Amino acid sequence: MTAEPTSARSATRYDADTLASLGADAAAIKARYPDPRSGLLPMLHLVQSVDGYVSRDGILFCAEQLGMTPAEVSAVATFYTQYKRHPNGTYTVGVCTNTLCAVMGGDAIFDELSEHLGVGHDETTDDGAITLERVECNAACDYAPVVMVNWEFFDNQTPESATDLADRLRAGEEVAPTRGASSVCGFKQMSRVLAGFTDGRADEGVGAGEPTLAGLRLARAAAAVDGGEPAEPAPREGTTGAAAEVPPETGTAQSSAERKPAAPGDESPGRSPSGGDANPEPEKGGSDD
Repeated sequence: MTAEPTSARSATRYDADTLASLGADAAAIKARYPDPRSGLLPMLHLVQSVDGYVSRDGILFCAEQLGMTPAEVSAVATFYTQYKRHPNGTYTVGVCTNTLCAVMGGDAIFDELSEHLGVGHDETTDDGAITLERVECNAACDYAPVVMVNWEFFDNQTPESATDLADRLRAGEEVAPTRGASSVCGFKQMSRVLAGFTDGRADEGVGAGEPTLAGLRLARAAAAVDGGEPAEPAPREGTTGAAAEVPPETGTAQSSAERKPAAPGDESPGRSPSGGDANPEPEKGGSDD
């Protein structure tokens, strides 16, 4: 096998217009950080928004822009699962199969989708529409089991509703997530958003849903029963009717700020699980010399 010449690995193969557009966006990313190298993560999303995955040329572009080696860029790109090293579908359908979602049916959803679509984990349908993934956690346990499409939430799913969702995506229909934006965009567009370039849709759709806010409402109700005044939601700036939820105040009764030590040494941040010092002084003994 003939090795690729060093000169061929030193420059990207983007056309002039694409390279100019990427260069302008890269400059905007680098300007956000005191150290331009800190912009590597959003810049990887940027090249992914152009190629549909982190390509060889994307890695070279990031390396050239940030003064890094291609190996350093590749080390980061292969560590995070949101960076794809092969062409991705228009929609990434991620099924949470972590503990709670699995118990609630996540494994069954993934198996049904896998059979229905004819693909396994991190594989893409022949029409290029869907890349199916097992997701470790979608951070939405209060809506389990959860499916995400390009990181938009589809809550309380079943095998039937998930396959119907997949069919609608493949048919090119517009689908609306349970929360978040009012419709799902393509993988490339979402990658550009993750690179830090807004699409103007941040305030669309539903924000926090009822299960997410249940604990907050219970805490306020308990505060009212105890004689306290429940905090009223503060209206969101720029709105005239609906009020936005606000987090509870810290330092109130039963919060960690009021907790008393339960065992000797609790007040010490270095306490071991047994209650003793985490790093006790070694015993001093006589020398054998």
